[in-house]
Amino acid sequence: MIVPKILLSAEAFDAAREEELLLAGRTDVGALVAFTGLARDEDGALSALELEHYPGMAESELSAIAQEALSRWPLQGLTVIHRFGLVRPGEKIVLVLAAARHRAEAFAAAQFLMDYLKTRAPFWKKERRADGRAGEWVAAKERDEAAAAAWELRVSRAKSPR
Repeated sequence: MIVPKILLSAEAFDAAREEELLLAGRTDVGALVAFTGLARDEDGALSALELEHYPGMAESELSAIAQEALSRWPLQGLTVIHRFGLVRPGEKIVLVLAAARHRAEAFAAAQFLMDYLKTRAPFWKKERRADGRAGEWVAAKERDEAAAAAWELRVSRAKSPR
């Protein structure tokens, strides 16, 4: 049974080190898909993003999303790291590592995880503006909701009788 690594941290993470840890001593992995999400400065308008979460609830939801990915694809390993607190432009916010025997499963699992993290994980982002004005809470994007909904449609089609 694969036990995913789930970590929430206020500190920066080292994506290359996390890859090394996931692959250490492994010869059964044929593909590793890594996604690293970064904070943008929005053309100089932002000095930082402030990410809030509910401790306990956030870890539980990330674990549930990871378990869903493991139930859908035959993964060999899985890592999900998400930052909270103040994240400056250019800093890493999220890391998803999906290891599988074949690339198709690793790519699909990584995309699924990001689509679900964007819409289901209990994180809230507030902009810190570079000009000192009050920042806004970042609203959910319709395209993120549509991407997550597409995974549900795939499941319902797969389960429906032909």
